[in-house]
Amino acid sequence: MMATTEECRTALDTLSDNLARTDGDVRRAAALDRSLSCHITDLGITFTGRLADGRIEVLDTRQGPPGEKAQIRLAMAGDDLVAMVGGRLNFARAWASGRVRLEAGVRDLLRLRALL
Repeated sequence: MMATTEECRTALDTLSDNLARTDGDVRRAAALDRSLSCHITDLGITFTGRLADGRIEVLDTRQGPPGEKAQIRLAMAGDDLVAMVGGRLNFARAWASGRVRLEAGVRDLLRLRALL
């Protein structure tokens, strides 16, 4: 069964809560202030917002791909987002296999790898 828009939004909120509770290298990596988009490919929706102060703030949900190019861009199926946040799918493996796309500037990618 395919994840719903609500399940994906809940997963992003849970990810935000998890990031806010981290410390050390992960906390520093999440302490960026960047625009963020998360395109859910199988649902054809995009969540847009900001990664700021170690939290993800979702500001909008729109149909289709991202309208503007965010500084950090994620794309994946809804089931993969829910599975990653639930600890059933390893982000690094999903990214390496192409199930998850992460695009960002080189500096941001270097900082974000601590989250992987």
